[in-house]
Amino acid sequence: MPPKTPRPPNAKKPEDLRSYRWFGGERTSGLRAFGHRSRMRQLGVEPEEHLGKPLIAILNTWSELNPCHMHLRQRAEQVKRGVLEAGGFPVEMPVATLSETFCKPTPMMYRNLLAMETEELLRSYPADGAVLMGGCDKTTPALLMGAASANIPAIYLTAGPMLRGNFRGQAVGSGTDVWKFWDDARAGLVGDCELADLECGIARSPGHCMTMGTASTMTSAAEALGMTLPGMASIPAVDSAHYRMAAATGRRIVAMVWEGLTPDQILTREAFEDAVATVLALGGSTNALIHLIAMAGRAGVNLTLDDFDAISRRVPWLANIRPSGKYLMEDFYYAGGLPALLGRLATVPGALHLDRITANPGPFGEKIVQAPVYNEDVIRTPETALAAEGGVAVLRGNLAPDGAVIKHIAAEPRLLKHTGPAVVFDDYHDLQQRINDPALNITPDSVLVLRNAGPKGGPGMPEYGMLPIPDYLLARGVRDMVRISDARMSGTSYGACVLHVAPESFVGGPLALVQAGDLITLDVAARELSLNLSERTMAQRREQWRPPEPRFERGYGALYAEHITQANEGCDFGFLARRGRNPEPDPT
Repeated sequence: MPPKTPRPPNAKKPEDLRSYRWFGGERTSGLRAFGHRSRMRQLGVEPEEHLGKPLIAILNTWSELNPCHMHLRQRAEQVKRGVLEAGGFPVEMPVATLSETFCKPTPMMYRNLLAMETEELLRSYPADGAVLMGGCDKTTPALLMGAASANIPAIYLTAGPMLRGNFRGQAVGSGTDVWKFWDDARAGLVGDCELADLECGIARSPGHCMTMGTASTMTSAAEALGMTLPGMASIPAVDSAHYRMAAATGRRIVAMVWEGLTPDQILTREAFEDAVATVLALGGSTNALIHLIAMAGRAGVNLTLDDFDAISRRVPWLANIRPSGKYLMEDFYYAGGLPALLGRLATVPGALHLDRITANPGPFGEKIVQAPVYNEDVIRTPETALAAEGGVAVLRGNLAPDGAVIKHIAAEPRLLKHTGPAVVFDDYHDLQQRINDPALNITPDSVLVLRNAGPKGGPGMPEYGMLPIPDYLLARGVRDMVRISDARMSGTSYGACVLHVAPESFVGGPLALVQAGDLITLDVAARELSLNLSERTMAQRREQWRPPEPRFERGYGALYAEHITQANEGCDFGFLARRGRNPEPDPT
């Protein structure tokens, strides 16, 4: 067994541990301490097993309805092994799972609930440090938001991507290839047999999506922030390296406790700028804009849409990964993984801050500047980049005064400057019922508009943003159109989809004023999204607009609707995002 992690000379003493306030140093420390110690005996734990040692809370998002996390029970055991090797005491605790696959109306509605649960669990129990275990889309930002607010030593263990899918001898990626095959099915090009084979082969191991969807985007962002050990985000879920990384993460959190290394020291302005640059170099999910803004707010960093747009203009797109590229996450790992990409990105002047603190000992740049690349087509150099700029643009105009976003590298180039007549759907049910109605006279030049799909209107801002193209256009070979909504889009999706329009239509944003036939202009190069109407006409329509009935009258839904912020503000709860006291529990 490896020796216990040595404590640095200026390390905390056992009586400085947070858990000491629960357990005390002597049996005569007090009635409450006696009660806590006796209950540890009830759990079968002897004093020498935990007293004077860092108590590490392992927050596990495992569940039997989350295939992305179905291996995390096993990984928790490896984390425990690492904690014990380093001289800590591990305690596994369940938290909400937020399965992207099954949770309705959308896990985005419950991201803040998991963040709140994480913060309050770490605050109210005798945790000296925490290992956060997640990976499915909303779990990464939720766990890190809660840990940032709790601000005790914390490190993230990502679930890892699943193995590449297989369909009749070809590699397929979750989400991305589903959309493509589904459009082919709607166009009559494939049938039930093909879909049955795809159903069985596209998701064939534990782990989250192996495309550069929201899951891989956000776990990569977590690594770039410095909240994981280097190389964590790219390892396939079932690779033995993932087992070893879990144990190493357990060892490292014990050292972080003795060092007093807390999230506020890691999650700096520079860290978030590096995370944004990483997401853009990866060709990552547009969902990252919402999540990183929310995460930065919890860390006291003012990150805005304008920061994303400015960084996008100077960061090249280097990762050739679906949905915008060719390969899958397993290929990315074998090509060198995120450390290799960061090493390439570090050669771009001003792209990264290499001297900052991370969860790993030593500066951020130490583990990346010499990281080798094993496949030059998967991880490009700045000179061979897939695009000179990052893949996301922030749009503004009278249709999105607070901003909207488009992943333009995933769109057909002909649509990046386009003016067309609006075809308007009032909600997702209306879209489903009427999208194939010939009476709408939808053409390839039409602009499909979906409203009431934002944070309050969705509710929860579902991933409705990749609006379906009418079947009769698919049959003619049309595979992309301009589509605009206040919804989000799956990170595995693609197309000329304008998303996150703010303010949303449900609260009276300009999207609520669009009528069928209105001309809308999209100009990505000019960063413009405009409704071609006079201010007078828009003012008249605004006077006639009436707010819809609230979605919820009670429960978490009512709490959510009352406190959720708009997409450009990160969709956090206002009372969680603001700075202020949240006192430690009374030790007596």
